[in-house]
Amino acid sequence: MQMKRSDRIHYIEAEFQGPACSVQGFTTRHEGVSRPPYNSLNLGTNTLDQPHNVEGNRSLLTRAFGVNQDALVTVKQVHGTDILVINEPNEDYSHFLGLEGDAIITNQPGVMIGVCVADCVPILILDQGKKVIAAVHAGWQGTAAGLVAKAVAGMRSEFGSDPAKLQAAIGPCIQKCCYEVDGPVRQAFLQGAIAWDSCTELKSPGKWQLDMAAANRELLLLAGLPAKAIQLSEQCVCCHSEQFFSYRRDQGESGRQMGFIMLTTVQG
Repeated sequence: MQMKRSDRIHYIEAEFQGPACSVQGFTTRHEGVSRPPYNSLNLGTNTLDQPHNVEGNRSLLTRAFGVNQDALVTVKQVHGTDILVINEPNEDYSHFLGLEGDAIITNQPGVMIGVCVADCVPILILDQGKKVIAAVHAGWQGTAAGLVAKAVAGMRSEFGSDPAKLQAAIGPCIQKCCYEVDGPVRQAFLQGAIAWDSCTELKSPGKWQLDMAAANRELLLLAGLPAKAIQLSEQCVCCHSEQFFSYRRDQGESGRQMGFIMLTTVQG
């Protein structure tokens, strides 16, 4: 991954192999219109930022990639496992904003799908052959529940994707150095597919440092993706206040960056 700029948008580009059929990346907090503590490119609608600021920021993002703001699809994220599938053109994508879900899958070109994060893990998935994309929002609940693996399964069941031919990018999130969790989180993970000891480090009795990026990488591997097809950012959003929002660091008064992806070519 590398830092890129498109128009006014600074973003970290996920570089997928093969013929280019999509644009994708992870935004930073720079070059928007929001004021502190949401300064400046806050893309989250579930904050106390002024709605017109968020709309302005989303317009900056979509204009940077040559699409209408109406073609940006996000959902109401609730730390669950519901997945929105868009498999046909829509005259109005705005009604998806009110739907609860934490992942989006589509095969529609020109539709930018995104997930908003401030500590959680943004994950982008591409099926270059079938021309299918997914965006996943994984907090500890979604990670424990294996949401990203369910998204891979959804791409397979809905569009015939072969997990062995998928590529994925795990974006900047809160890293193990800054993410202390307790017993209830451990109990949730023990009921899932990830070995607790493989993604945590004991800090003190009943307290662990959780590596959510590593846990989601393991879920992708278990879902059938090759290790070489998974990109992983090691940047900690909590450590880098100049570049990223962090809900935990900023004690809830925080904006949101976005993991976004859009197909630019039709299925051939």
